[in-house]
Amino acid sequence: MNNILIVGKRGFIGNNLSKYLKKYYIVKHIAFKNLKKYKSKINKFDYVINTSINKNYIENKYNIKFDNDLTISNLIKNDKTTYIFLSSRKVYKSKANIKENSKLLPKSNYSKNKLITEKKLKKKLKNNILILRVSNVIGNKGSIKKIHKTFIDIFFINLKKGFILDNGRNYKDFIGIDKLCEIIKKIIQKKLLGVFNVSIGKKIYLNNIIKWLNKFNKQKTIKVLKNNNKIDSFYLNNEKLMSKIKIKNSISELKKFCYKTSKKNFT
Repeated sequence: MNNILIVGKRGFIGNNLSKYLKKYYIVKHIAFKNLKKYKSKINKFDYVINTSINKNYIENKYNIKFDNDLTISNLIKNDKTTYIFLSSRKVYKSKANIKENSKLLPKSNYSKNKLITEKKLKKKLKNNILILRVSNVIGNKGSIKKIHKTFIDIFFINLKKGFILDNGRNYKDFIGIDKLCEIIKKIIQKKLLGVFNVSIGKKIYLNNIIKWLNKFNKQKTIKVLKNNNKIDSFYLNNEKLMSKIKIKNSISELKKFCYKTSKKNFT
C-alpha cells in the first residue's frame, strides 16, 4: 500500500484530499510549519503532495523563500518518492480546448510563479514528478479559510452582499473537489508521471453554474447585476488524462455535485 504525505493542514483541497485518500492509502497529513520534523522521514513516502501556499507567492513576484513546493522538494533525496505538484490552468493563454502543449501565457504573479515552480521542480526532480494543471475547484463553502479566492468563494461573497452576477455567454472549466480527489487516487494507482490537465474538459457557462450552486438558496431578494469585468473564457482539453485513468467525468455529474453543494450550504 502506498504511503502518502500531504502538506497543508488548513487548506480546502488538503483537508478533502486527506480525508478521501485515507480510505485507500496510508496517509500522513501535516502543516507546512511542521515540515522540519519530517526532514529525515520524507524519503520513506511513495508520494508527497503539497496543498499549502504562501500568501506572498500568490500576490508578489517570485521569491524562492515563498515557494513552499521547492522547499519541500529540496528534502527529497531519492528517486522513489514521487512529487505531485498542483499547478494551475492559469499558466495557459485563455482559449477553448487548451491542451498540455498549448501556448503558455501566465498573466498574474500567481500564475507566473506557478510556471516558475514547474520549471524548477522538473529540473530538480527530473522525471519523478507529476504536474497537475488544475482548473477551478468547486466544493462546500465550509469553515476553512482560504488565502486564494476562487470562483466559488467570490460567488458566496457576492451572495452575502445580496447579489449574483450575470456573466452573459462567458464560460470556464471546473472540477468538483470530489472528482479531483477521485482523479488523484486513480493517478496514484496508475503511477502516472508528466504533465496533465485536470478539469471537466467542457464549456461550463458561468450563469449555469451559478444557477446550480444557488438552487437551494431560499433568500428572497437577490439582485442580478451585469458583470462588467473582462472575463477570459476558456476550457481545458482533458483527453490525455482521461485516456489514462478512464473514469466518468461529465457535466451531469458536475451539476449533481453543485446541487449537493448548494443543499449543504443552504439547508
